Amino acid sequence: MPDRGGGPTGPRIRVGRPSRRVRTLLMTLGVLAVLGMAFTMFAGFWTDWLWYRSVNYSSVFTTTLWTKIGLFFVFGLLMAVAVGFNIWLAHRLRPPLSAMSMEQQSLDRYRMGIAPYKKWLLLGITALVGLIAGASASSQWRTWLMWVNGVPFGQKDPQFNLDVAFYAFDLPWYRFLLGFGFAAAILSVIAAALTHYLYGGLRITSPGARATAAATGHLSVLLGIFVALKAVAYWLDRYGLAVKSSDFKATDNWTGLRYVDANAYLPAKTILFCIAVICALLFFATLWRRTWQLPLIGFGLMVLSAILIGGLYPAIVQKFQVQPNEQAKEAPYVEKNLKATRDAYGIEGTQVTEYSGTSNSDDPTKLRDDVDATASIRIMDPNIVSPTFQQLQQMRKYYAFPTNLDVDRYTEQGKDQDTVIGLRELNYAGIDKQNWINNHFRYTHGYGVVAAKGTTADSEGRPVFTESDLPSKGQLGSYEQRIYYGEKTNTYSIVGGPQKEIDYSDDSGEKTYSYEGKSGINLANPVNRAAYAVALNEPQILYSGAIGEGSRILYNRTPKERVEAVAPWLTIDGDAYPAVVGNRIQWIVDAYTTTNGYPYASRTTLGDTTADSLTATNDQRAVVAQQNQVNYIRNSVKATVDAYTGEVKLYQWDTKDPVLKTWMKAFPDTVEPRTAISGDLMAHLRYPQDLFKVQRELLTRYHVKDADTFLSGSEVWQVPDDPTNKSGDAVPPYYLSMRMPDQKEQAFSLTTTFTPNGRDNLSAFMAVDAEAGTDGYGKIRVLKLPTSTTVNGPKQVQSQFNSEQDIAESIRLLRGGDSEVEYGNLLTVPLDGGLLYVEPVYVRGGGLKYPLLRKVLVSYGGNTAFEDTLDQALNKVFGAEGSTPPPPDEGEGEDTTPPPPTSDNPTVQEALSDAQKAFEAGQEALKNNDWEAYGRAQEDLEEALKRAEEAQSRAGGTGGGAADGPGPTSSPSPSTSPDDA
Repeated sequence: MPDRGGGPTGPRIRVGRPSRRVRTLLMTLGVLAVLGMAFTMFAGFWTDWLWYRSVNYSSVFTTTLWTKIGLFFVFGLLMAVAVGFNIWLAHRLRPPLSAMSMEQQSLDRYRMGIAPYKKWLLLGITALVGLIAGASASSQWRTWLMWVNGVPFGQKDPQFNLDVAFYAFDLPWYRFLLGFGFAAAILSVIAAALTHYLYGGLRITSPGARATAAATGHLSVLLGIFVALKAVAYWLDRYGLAVKSSDFKATDNWTGLRYVDANAYLPAKTILFCIAVICALLFFATLWRRTWQLPLIGFGLMVLSAILIGGLYPAIVQKFQVQPNEQAKEAPYVEKNLKATRDAYGIEGTQVTEYSGTSNSDDPTKLRDDVDATASIRIMDPNIVSPTFQQLQQMRKYYAFPTNLDVDRYTEQGKDQDTVIGLRELNYAGIDKQNWINNHFRYTHGYGVVAAKGTTADSEGRPVFTESDLPSKGQLGSYEQRIYYGEKTNTYSIVGGPQKEIDYSDDSGEKTYSYEGKSGINLANPVNRAAYAVALNEPQILYSGAIGEGSRILYNRTPKERVEAVAPWLTIDGDAYPAVVGNRIQWIVDAYTTTNGYPYASRTTLGDTTADSLTATNDQRAVVAQQNQVNYIRNSVKATVDAYTGEVKLYQWDTKDPVLKTWMKAFPDTVEPRTAISGDLMAHLRYPQDLFKVQRELLTRYHVKDADTFLSGSEVWQVPDDPTNKSGDAVPPYYLSMRMPDQKEQAFSLTTTFTPNGRDNLSAFMAVDAEAGTDGYGKIRVLKLPTSTTVNGPKQVQSQFNSEQDIAESIRLLRGGDSEVEYGNLLTVPLDGGLLYVEPVYVRGGGLKYPLLRKVLVSYGGNTAFEDTLDQALNKVFGAEGSTPPPPDEGEGEDTTPPPPTSDNPTVQEALSDAQKAFEAGQEALKNNDWEAYGRAQEDLEEALKRAEEAQSRAGGTGGGAADGPGPTSSPSPSTSPDDA
């Protein structure tokens, strides 16, 4: 504009564009930012692809990826087209002239403002709704794959006579489509209504008609589509009643139709379907009638019908027909629920046998002999002795054992031996000098298996190791001992390159090693290095000289994590356990297929059902569930993870499971046939704990088979709380080799107990044959105790132990000084009509930081014993002190001195007094790390015990069994030796 001031002008300040250099810099920064974001996205995709390819499961990655992409584009495009088309159509149907009113004059400004950008605005809106819809649809990839690959169950629901596959595979997909249709209809109505309003097709305050004929017809069709979808929803709701959950009587997760559903809700849904169809037709009829009067009347009738027919009528039926005679009305539907639930959880074959709970035998010697034939009682508690393994077998601070060890079976002299086993895994917290090179290049793996007999301890209460030392040696033979994949390996390692790894250390010094496996991803490729530097947020990967030719990165290293990644459709058991199979250490992982759509089968929440006192203190034992609430479960897959190579193998275990067959169709060639399981591997497979915990929870209610008993609730049981601690959590199930009353020989079993609901006495004992490969595998046996008599349950037995004066005094002595007492697993064994309870008692004391077995508690038929060894306790309980127990297992300590008996012989008393003094002197020496004094004290102790034995022999006394050393009633035994330090 020219200057109209007439006077001279001052210097003009020119505000121009940034200089070319600045523009170039800004453009460069912008391009770099875009490239950085693009490479970050690429890095995540590329590293995932490389990992799946490295474990030979690239088909899982590609199938999942393409399914997600397909769903994203198909449903994103459908939503974008639906919304975009209705916006375009509403704009096209706009009136040619807008009424002259204040409302329209205000809207004119908006119409003029968006006029130049209408196409871009339309594209932006459709793209936004398409992206949101596509992202939502891509998350339904499991639903799509199950629908398109669904395999029939071969079982039909009792109400509609449809195959269970319809509810498990088809109905979820139909519901997704219905939900998508509702979303598209609602968004289209909103978008079309706003467009009509903006361009004058709908008016709120303008004079004349509130809507043009075109707008009326358009919106009526959209509303008609919405109501038609509602009609489809009413029709699907009929089938949904078969998988509907509700609170009912003895169960909080009842699933299926009840009397009111079959006789009120089901006809109501059918009537509402018909009304909705008529209402939808009335909306479509506005294309010709151009009035909303009839459609609105029909819609109001549908809403009123939904309230009266769908809500009020069922309530009346429930109040006046069901409640006055509930038992008779509900019984047929309860029977359907009972059958479906037992089928869905694999408990239909449960054998429930009446069991007296009391022994009728009058021959204690025979009962004592029967104990050894009935059970191999495990006194090494895998949940207690981990610190003992740690102290005696850790060897280096950078090794560690899991908090809870595992129980397995290994053959010793042709006989199966229950074995407590753990791996010496890498403990990153124990690395003295923490830095990137040490954490990821030098300390890369654990080393060796440590195993101990489960049924015995040595003379000092320590485990009797069958595999120990570093490198490990013992009864397991030769195998690859390096552990690159384990439960504690939760970070990445870079191996095989120029940087050597610490293998292990022995007397000759530190050994180095370079990984020779083919696991992991090659980092010699610069693109791979850059991708992992970005994905792991570790720039040193890009330029570190420790990475070179042959370097490979290992990650996703925990067994459960690897199995879940290669089979994202499986639910993973909380307890992965190691086994030496052939010449390799294999992690064995149980996996489940589940569904939430089994008609009439009551639901359970996996996270709650599988929780117990162990998962409460160790979150690594928690189940990894794809869907937490299920009403069908099968242990369909046994998986292995090689501890050295990380190789994952999935084996089909349940060959009849239709859910697994469906996933095998979706992901072909990922699951190997059951026949591929080797004999060595089969010997270590077992019945999984989490499945057992789910089944025992269901059996608290579903052990009954008749509807009347179920409805009365008189036979409801509960899983007791763990009596060995005060956590208030459920007692965990225990693995134990034992023989049930109808079995001819012992079988490796998983066991638990039940108590009546709200009471502590015993109501039932449950065991499942856990030994894979045998004819009886998976057979569930329940011993049901009579309700007319009271048999002590675990909590009462524990209370009895604690309340007996002699035992309480002994416990008090064990706790003397700074010692701590820990109760092991309270094992229950059916024996000759009665129930034998056995509980090992451990002590941490005398400066030791790990538990040693000091006593064994035993109870049978109201008699209790608290002795140094299991044999002594059994002898006392059965009144068979004079019987000779079997010789100790080979390797069970060399101390065979009989326990000092109680005697009034002054020589014996003097010798025991000297033994007590020698023991105390030894403990004092231990505290002072004076090993010379400790050795002298041990010699004095041995000499005093020998004098006591000779004096007792001269007096005519006899000893029974091998001694673990003097107990608290005489003099404590030494709790350690110089080798333990």
